[in-house]
Amino acid sequence: MRVIGIDPGLRNLGWGVIEVEGSRMRHIANGILHSEGDDLAKRLLSLHQGLCAVIAEYAPETAAVEQTFVNKDAVATLKLGQARGIALLAPAQAGLEIGEYAPNAVKKAVVGVGHADKVQVQHMVRHQLPGTQFEGPDAADALAVAICHAFHLQTAHRMGAAQLSRAALSGETRIRRARA
Repeated sequence: MRVIGIDPGLRNLGWGVIEVEGSRMRHIANGILHSEGDDLAKRLLSLHQGLCAVIAEYAPETAAVEQTFVNKDAVATLKLGQARGIALLAPAQAGLEIGEYAPNAVKKAVVGVGHADKVQVQHMVRHQLPGTQFEGPDAADALAVAICHAFHLQTAHRMGAAQLSRAALSGETRIRRARA
C-alpha cells in the first residue's frame, strides 16, 4: 500500500510517500512545495496544484495529514489552517481516505516519545526508511506522518483480524452448545 504523508505549511508544505508491505516500509519519494508572494489565494492555488501533481505522479492509496497546533498568533494559525485545508482537499479530491494525527501522536509513533525534537524524529525516520535523503525538515516531518499512519493502519488491520477470529470462535461455540 502506498501512503502519502503531508506536513501542512503555507510557505513550505512537506510531503512524503512510502510503500508499506506487511510490517516493511520503503521510501518512495519526498519533497517540499513552496509558495511565494503576498497573495494568499495564489499561494493556496500553487500548493493545491503542486500537491495534486504529487498525488497524480505517485498514486498513493491513502493519505495522512498532520493536525495544526494553535499558537499565540491567531492570524498565522488561521493561515496555517487554510494550508491544512489544501492538504486535506487534494487527497480527498483523489478519492483517498485521510488520517489526521496530532504532532505529539506522530512523534510518539515514530520516536516513542510525544515531545521528541526534530533531530530525533529525523533520526528515527532514517532508521525506519534506510538510505532516505530528505528534501528538508518539512519533508522529513511528512515522512514521519506517513509512518505514523502506516503503524495505525497495521494496528487496525490486526484488530480487525482478531475480531473476526473471535467472532468465528464465538460462532463455533454456539454451534457446539446447540449440538449438546
